[in-house]
Amino acid sequence: MKDDQLVSHLIYLKLSYFREYHQALAKEAVEKNWTQLDFLSRLAEGEALRRKDRATQRRIQAARFPVIKTLEQFNWAWPKKINRAQVQNLFRLSFLKDKANVIFMGGAGLGKSHLAAALAYEGCLAGHTVLFTTAIDIVNTLVAAQSAHRLKAELKKYISPNIVLVDELGYLPIDKTGADLLFQVFSQRYETGSTIVTTNQLYKHWARVFNNDATITSAVLDRLLHHAETVTIEGKSYRMKDQIEEA
Repeated sequence: MKDDQLVSHLIYLKLSYFREYHQALAKEAVEKNWTQLDFLSRLAEGEALRRKDRATQRRIQAARFPVIKTLEQFNWAWPKKINRAQVQNLFRLSFLKDKANVIFMGGAGLGKSHLAAALAYEGCLAGHTVLFTTAIDIVNTLVAAQSAHRLKAELKKYISPNIVLVDELGYLPIDKTGADLLFQVFSQRYETGSTIVTTNQLYKHWARVFNNDATITSAVLDRLLHHAETVTIEGKSYRMKDQIEEA
């Protein structure tokens, strides 16, 4: 078979790595006396790695991370209190097998969102589908969807991913409609996927988050905490670090 015919077949089969490297690897195979199986294995390995990388990039893009964060970037010296071993153990991702949840709790500027995003990103790299959102974005999106009679379709976007990161729960007030809609997300994700939440509110104050509705608050906590791990972070805001040090 002529090379242009081979290239045509490889394009049709969408084997881009084969197409780009078959000549170079064929030359190397002759020089190093590879077997035919060695040559084919090298091509197949390269193709598989390329496809895996592309799939990872698609998952990262679909996750809609505002900024990519990693555990290595986190400043462990700043929080006054944090269980480092607990956090590092979470990055083993064993909680995903149990469809368990993770709640990062603490004041503003302590790195809750950083750790939550880094954990979700690690899940993305491990092959899991992820969505990054905020509590208010969920409410606003679902309220609009409800008005447009497409609530079921929009809810599916929050139910389907293996991991949904709900950032900033409790930072802004939610009315009764919003509380009901947010409850639907937590309820339908219960034991079907893992939810990561960041919040500045202690559990005993979550009624404030859900429009002081004790029934919904209790139902949300029941579903979120049944299979969950809470990471508590204490200290002063890292965003105020320079002002604090100068003072």
